[in-house]
Amino acid sequence: MSHEETMGEPEPEQPTDETNQGDAVADEQRPTADEATSDENVASVDLDDPALYLNRELSELAFQRRVLHEAVDDRNPLLERVKFLAIFTQNMDEFFMKRVGGLKQQMDAGVTELTPDGRTPEEQWREILDTAHELFESQNECYHEDIKPALDEAGIHVRDHADLTSDAQSELRDYFESSVLPTLTPLTFDPAHPFPFISNLSLSLAVVTRDDEDADLKFSRVKIPRNRPRFVRVDGDGAATDGEVVYVPLEQVVEANLDLLFPNVEVVDTSLFRVTRNAEVRRNEEVAEGLIEVIEDVLRQRRFATVVRLEVASDMPPEARELLVEQLDVDEREVFELDGHLDYRDFFDLMSLERPELKLDPWTPQVHPRFADIDPEDSADLFSEIRRDDVLVHHPYHSFDDTVHRFLDAAANDPDVLAIKAAIYRTASDSQVIESLIDAAKNGKQVAVMVELKARFDEENNLRWVKRLEEEGIHVAYGTIGLKTHSKTALVVREEDDGVQLYSHIATGNYHSETAKTYADLGLLTTDRDIGQDLVKLFNFFTGHSLHEQYRKLLVAPENMREEFVRLIRREAEHARDGKDARIVAKMNSLEDPDMVRELYEASMAGVDIDLVVRGICRLRPGLEGVSENVDVYSVVGRFLEHSRIFRFHNAGDPDYYIGSADWMTRNLDRRVEAVAPVEDPDIRSELDTVLDIMLTDNRKRWEMDAEGDYEQLRPADGEAVRNTHQRLMHRAKESVPEEETKPLPGERQRESGVDLRDTFTDGQP
Repeated sequence: MSHEETMGEPEPEQPTDETNQGDAVADEQRPTADEATSDENVASVDLDDPALYLNRELSELAFQRRVLHEAVDDRNPLLERVKFLAIFTQNMDEFFMKRVGGLKQQMDAGVTELTPDGRTPEEQWREILDTAHELFESQNECYHEDIKPALDEAGIHVRDHADLTSDAQSELRDYFESSVLPTLTPLTFDPAHPFPFISNLSLSLAVVTRDDEDADLKFSRVKIPRNRPRFVRVDGDGAATDGEVVYVPLEQVVEANLDLLFPNVEVVDTSLFRVTRNAEVRRNEEVAEGLIEVIEDVLRQRRFATVVRLEVASDMPPEARELLVEQLDVDEREVFELDGHLDYRDFFDLMSLERPELKLDPWTPQVHPRFADIDPEDSADLFSEIRRDDVLVHHPYHSFDDTVHRFLDAAANDPDVLAIKAAIYRTASDSQVIESLIDAAKNGKQVAVMVELKARFDEENNLRWVKRLEEEGIHVAYGTIGLKTHSKTALVVREEDDGVQLYSHIATGNYHSETAKTYADLGLLTTDRDIGQDLVKLFNFFTGHSLHEQYRKLLVAPENMREEFVRLIRREAEHARDGKDARIVAKMNSLEDPDMVRELYEASMAGVDIDLVVRGICRLRPGLEGVSENVDVYSVVGRFLEHSRIFRFHNAGDPDYYIGSADWMTRNLDRRVEAVAPVEDPDIRSELDTVLDIMLTDNRKRWEMDAEGDYEQLRPADGEAVRNTHQRLMHRAKESVPEEETKPLPGERQRESGVDLRDTFTDGQP
């Protein structure tokens, strides 16, 4: 399909019966209960067999392959493809820091325990490296053979310094001398100087020099500064014409002018390299003086952690390569020799070009239709609307500022609000949510905030907010020994004519205004008394010391969530055995927990029809004869990061629906504080059915997994309308709001979501 056709994908007709969409989706006939595996056959299947389980790490790399495909797919606009080159690098950096780093720790500790799929840590490490080498080669091939020529054709030239005119080179030399040279610090390795420290993910030049022809060679490291533009624009004579732009990578500008950095010596050779360090540094929380001390120590240790990957340019001389391998103490398998750019993260910068024809149509999150007519200055109106009926918000289709932040801001300024409590896992560096909580405290409200200091890669940001909140006299809990608090919840306590009312927000996503523009997340605003009382218990745990075992409606990990999900799955299996309709539709980020996979296998063998929409890791093998013939596994990858969790259990026609923060991963069920809420409002249930149906009928961004763990992207048949999940949901959001309300909200400018995707396309969760 051509680029023009992609940009103008037709909006398919919406299903007419949305109330039964969760049951209507079926790509093919499934076996009936009578045809399902008999009890005797079920008993004969060894569900502990490692062959039934996919490897977690290799499944994660399969997801990264799907991410990279967004760059490969020429149906996507050109700059969208460029953006996904950067996202892939960002994701793989995080994967090596966390997952490969953790495996190396296990190997160093002599761990030989097998995973559910029967692999040792070393076996996983070897397979990961083999797969990663292939993926990086594919990324470079995509850039050199497809994207770079397409950029040139579009008038966006990323050129080599050597190909510029002499005038342009002279212009760049002036720029280097005035704006780059003062920031550089060459570090030489010789008998008088130790091998320099190489910071994590920094791009560096290995510079080999000598004083004269008879002198020994010396190795120096020059760090390419991150605070200078990676792509230097060239405006010299002959460099750019007719509105075209020319860029030169900063590292080439530095390389071409090293005589100014190393005067009076011979520069023998230069080549690029980059290191990745382990982020899995830990301290024993129970013996530390306090959790803040733990986090500060972790941040210090990360700077000097073990190297888990060394990327080098393919033209690096053997002597320099051998020196790096020796000094950084890496295995040859961990050396990635690449032809071209070693770091694609800065290709995000090209998204700032004013070339709308090369991008997806811009998207502005919409006003929620339930809040469209409410006076923003009248907080009572907002609370009355929530009390009238539950509200489901869906980001980025609905504006975060106009829904979640508006809810908390109204609470902060409403004279009848007595208290506000919130659990913060990640939030923006300039968080308006936090500012609203501070305003609430200044306005005399009781405010309690749970800030998870152990949120991976957000520790420093969260630590700053903890200190700011404490300075304002707000009750702050930092986390829980042995657990991470991952729930996304808020509670507002309000005095009303008929007594104290509890307003609850249960969400799948963080209180983060920026990621809410690119993550697809759900949130429930409700005055359900039982949910509110459950949140009271949960927040008392955050500031107290013990979890409650009994909850009225919430599923809370690690207390009752696992057993309740198991009960719901087994109930479907029992219905199937009784000849009743039995169906499970579950959407999540990852399905990793072996016991939950086992429960799904047993349900499938009983005849339960199971559809799983799993964005990333999935251990379950669908389509195994006699085991998972009734299971289909899909993944949707596109312009927004699918981050919401939806669980639907048919229950013989009286279905149960849940949304919340937890995936079916061991860490979520056993080692984190999570909250999942039932959805009981019929209109909201219908909306969840619609969302699931749209995803399960997507023929543009949906991938289907086979029994080997491989994925194939579904494509429209000849003459079939294109059904793109994110495009359809954007269309629905626009159609649900009056025309005059679809303009950008105050404080928001119309933008394409990709501009803000830097550092946000993955969860950033361990």
